[in-house]
Amino acid sequence: MELGIQGLNSISRPEATLRLARLAEQLGYESWWAHDHVVLPTAADAPMDPRTPILDAMVQLAYVAAVTSRLTLGTAVLILPQRNPLVLAKQAASLDVLSGGRLVLGVGAGWLAAEMAAVGVPPPGRGSRTDEYLDAMSSLWYDPAPEFHGRHVDFAGVDAYPRPTGLRVVVGGRSAGAYRRAVGRAHGFYGNGTPEEIAGDLAGLRRAASELERPERLGRLEITAMPLAPVDPATVARYAELGVHRLVLRPASFDDPDELARYLERHAELAT
Repeated sequence: MELGIQGLNSISRPEATLRLARLAEQLGYESWWAHDHVVLPTAADAPMDPRTPILDAMVQLAYVAAVTSRLTLGTAVLILPQRNPLVLAKQAASLDVLSGGRLVLGVGAGWLAAEMAAVGVPPPGRGSRTDEYLDAMSSLWYDPAPEFHGRHVDFAGVDAYPRPTGLRVVVGGRSAGAYRRAVGRAHGFYGNGTPEEIAGDLAGLRRAASELERPERLGRLEITAMPLAPVDPATVARYAELGVHRLVLRPASFDDPDELARYLERHAELAT
């Protein structure tokens, strides 16, 4: 099982990012994942502190790409309906090329209504919008003559280079739509939770696979899981038994770079 680290784009100090990215690579971590929020609600019942300094995922990954050579660079996950799909397709292809084919673009339909409203995207219909955006981006990346005609995206007679060289797409979410999206449109699935919750995700993915045909170009569905609680070797083994290919760890706090360095060192041995 490969081992990754998630959420360190909540550190806004460049020297700390440089230190931790290089340390993660030195310790043998396979991947570095950036989470995503454009804005956060300021209401008293907001899901997280709106003052959390979340760096833009694609910008932070570009910085990490420049100071590393082996780390897979992932988004976990970009809220796709909030982005122009052609602009994001260009950004993703550019980062993939500049990093030597190391980008894994994780996407999801989103869930935070206040954020989506502020960005100007209505939460209803976000699942179908996500599917359409993925199809439009795939056309721009892979079709000899890109063209797409949908409800939210419509283009023809245009092209965009460079094309990606190693880009992979993973889908996050815990719904029938997310499972179908992963099976039909992505190289992998990104889930979070306990082994039991991931087992439920895998059952949902199997149901989706029985109902639709997976494009051959996508290959075997890769499973990434992020525990939401501390892990030990026995817990890692439970994820491995389920068939998880990559375990992504998320520290409880991002306030102290020294403690984060110690966290990376303590957990590096969990890779199998």
